[in-house]
Amino acid sequence: MTLVMAFIGKQGAVMAGDMREIAFGGDDSCIEELEHELYSGSIVSDTDLAERADEIGVTIRVRDDKAKVSQQDGVLIGEVIETEGAAIARRRLYATTGSYAIAEVSDSRLRVMQRGRASNFVVLGNDITKRIANECIQEMWEGGTIQDALRLIMPTMQIAASVTASVSRTFILVHTDLAANLADAIDRDSQRG
Repeated sequence: MTLVMAFIGKQGAVMAGDMREIAFGGDDSCIEELEHELYSGSIVSDTDLAERADEIGVTIRVRDDKAKVSQQDGVLIGEVIETEGAAIARRRLYATTGSYAIAEVSDSRLRVMQRGRASNFVVLGNDITKRIANECIQEMWEGGTIQDALRLIMPTMQIAASVTASVSRTFILVHTDLAANLADAIDRDSQRG
């Protein structure tokens, strides 16, 4: 799990997601230990990650080409994957002008967990990435336009990448100024699973 961050405004919505995916192999308890260190922020660089994985006998495969955010018919969709041991859960953020919804996908079932309205930032990620994003929002956000939100989201993604190896240095940014129907997008996804 890494970082997806969005601003839902009254005049539009914008979402960014990093592109890192890490596959782990080895003993489950060692993988859990490495994931805990990575997601809590004690592993900063890719070199630190490789060295620590080698130290405890975990194999890792890192790729920085996974698209976690997209735009479909005016709805921005971001997804993060949470792993806890063998259990895998996906959290999906749907955003459009004026509203958003967060859903959990488990065993091919999609369940909406939260809904919200305009003038909100929403952050999905691990402990360290959520903390970084929330600190940036508190320090830099004074209210404003979608352009102001972009000026906050872009450096936040870069800061996150500089302090944790769980986030890629590259990210995808999508935006919409449409007020699309979130329920339709969620219904489509729930039928796909």
